[in-house]
Amino acid sequence: MSAPNAGDTAWVLVCAGLVLFMTPGLAAFYGGMVRTRNVLAMLQQNMIALGVVSLTWVLVGYTIAFGDDAGSGLFGNLELFGLADLKVPPAPNLHVVDGRITIPTLAFVLFQMMFAVITPALVTGATAGRLRFGGWVLFLAVWSVVVYAPIAHWLWHPGGWLAKFGTQDWAGGLVVHASAGAAVLAVLLVVGRRRDWPHTAAPPNSIPLTIVGAGILWFGWFGFNGGDGLQANGLAAQAVLNTHLAAAAAMLVWLALERVTDGHSTVVGAVSGAVAGLATVTPTAGYVNAASAVAIGALAGLVCHFALKLKYLLRLDDALDVLAVHFVGGMLGTLLLGLFGNRGVNPLGADGLFLGGGGGLLWRQLVGVVSVVAFSFVLTWLIAAGVQALIGLRVPPADQERLDQAQQGADAYHLGGVTSLTAPGAPRRRAAAAPAGEPAVPPGQRVRVVTALLEPDPAANSADLRDALLRAGAISVIVSDAAVATTTPKASLLPRGYWQDQPLSARLRVTVLVGADGVGAVLDELDRMGARRSDTFVQEAERVSS
Repeated sequence: MSAPNAGDTAWVLVCAGLVLFMTPGLAAFYGGMVRTRNVLAMLQQNMIALGVVSLTWVLVGYTIAFGDDAGSGLFGNLELFGLADLKVPPAPNLHVVDGRITIPTLAFVLFQMMFAVITPALVTGATAGRLRFGGWVLFLAVWSVVVYAPIAHWLWHPGGWLAKFGTQDWAGGLVVHASAGAAVLAVLLVVGRRRDWPHTAAPPNSIPLTIVGAGILWFGWFGFNGGDGLQANGLAAQAVLNTHLAAAAAMLVWLALERVTDGHSTVVGAVSGAVAGLATVTPTAGYVNAASAVAIGALAGLVCHFALKLKYLLRLDDALDVLAVHFVGGMLGTLLLGLFGNRGVNPLGADGLFLGGGGGLLWRQLVGVVSVVAFSFVLTWLIAAGVQALIGLRVPPADQERLDQAQQGADAYHLGGVTSLTAPGAPRRRAAAAPAGEPAVPPGQRVRVVTALLEPDPAANSADLRDALLRAGAISVIVSDAAVATTTPKASLLPRGYWQDQPLSARLRVTVLVGADGVGAVLDELDRMGARRSDTFVQEAERVSS
């Protein structure tokens, strides 16, 4: 055996790190899209996969996926249990490997481990707000061994039955996206819908967090698709280029469709389209040319955008549209390889229908899609139903909108005035502020309290608001958030084309303490700022003596 190639080994290890980085990226992508009180739970559900699946992969997952075939083409034998007796680097023709590839087996183990980690984590986007943590951990452990590892063997081991049949999957259109998408269908049947779905909208808590997560996913996908040839060569460059072009094309198509259908091209739509393009090009990245990658990305933006309606047709509460983006994207890309496959790009591939190869590859891709989806769906439903019966997979309905407190006893954000106060035991980092001076109104004197509601925009500058009221005679000014009931609900656009009618509108409540002779001037100033007299109140008050 030749000595390991240092460049190839370094490239595969870097790609393993990039794919690992995708899991916290996925956590951020999903975490920004859920309710404020479910953020920590979503992050935890994704990050725990790094712990659970990494261990199941080393113990038994790798040997089932890449151990010598047990003779049926369905799974590997258990000779590599616990990686106790590793053999030579991956055999010729494994995945897209040929005899020239010499990397340490452990580099291959690590690279493939990261795929096993992120695949079941995709499910959490569909089940947002409904997973019991202990049940999810057990589900991860069982699914990664019983479902993921055999499918990886089918397609990425030379003895796998789909590999011998001729089905191709460069980086996981079937092994990752289709298998996870079918798992989503099954798990949703077990955990059911959120309360009041689809009539109650769930606005995201942090779109910026989602965008950061999407950026990490896009970056990590270069390793996801670029490392699958296990060599640092021109084919890796082609796969990385194809990955980027497909994401770019899908993003633009998705934005154009948003503009036509909803009137706005949104940043969430941009990253949704990009991720759809990334998922769709995954099975094809090392088998097609750049022009085909652009076409595949454009089709992904078109098809996956319209697939958003799929969950309503199926009556499945897929919270963050995993079915539309990953399931449809993975299957679509797998089938498009049957059209765009190009042996000129990769001699280990096959020509598709558009390159003169006839319909043979398309047929083999279709068989792969049906087989993987059916296998993953049936076994996932059995696993999810078993976990639900054994320890519970679905959280109680009362906890669906407060998972952070129910499962972790903590909150992701502490933005309110009360929750930001110093508590006993907290370190004091700054000297206490000097007490405020005595108010201008002596104790016992009668004053007026003026309360008004303002639109947030005219009062956006707090200094101007304060100065204007003080000039009018205000003694003190208090501003707080408020919401008022409206006769005409305000329609607001949520991510990915969803709308909600909000019957409460945001206002600022301004409370002003003023002497009796200054009430008129304060009211005039509030009128200038847009306060309506019907929402303004004047009350008599008396300063309490200390």
